[in-house]
Amino acid sequence: MNDDSTLERSQTDWKTLEDMKDEDIDLSEIPEITTEQMARATLRFGGKPVSRRKVRVNIYLDAEVVAYFKAQAGGRGYQTLVNEALKESIRGKGIETILRRVIREEMSPGANPT
Repeated sequence: MNDDSTLERSQTDWKTLEDMKDEDIDLSEIPEITTEQMARATLRFGGKPVSRRKVRVNIYLDAEVVAYFKAQAGGRGYQTLVNEALKESIRGKGIETILRRVIREEMSPGANPT
């Protein structure tokens, strides 16, 4: 809180929050994100907007990695499978983990109120 705040002193038990484990945080009141909301969302990495289009890149991969994805692809392009595997790896953190981190950051005593 800043000096100009009209709110009374915080009644939050910061010590209890700091000691909480991720699984102790109740997320039951947070609504599910819909496909429509995701379609309208702006994708950002490092706070900067990122286009949803594909970008051509040149990378070197181990021969065994390429062989694996080509075998998995069948009639489909193996590069599509590589792209999907990379996206799944990014999502591996899970939205729940990210939400918990954001909640903790926002609730920390040093956080600036908006």
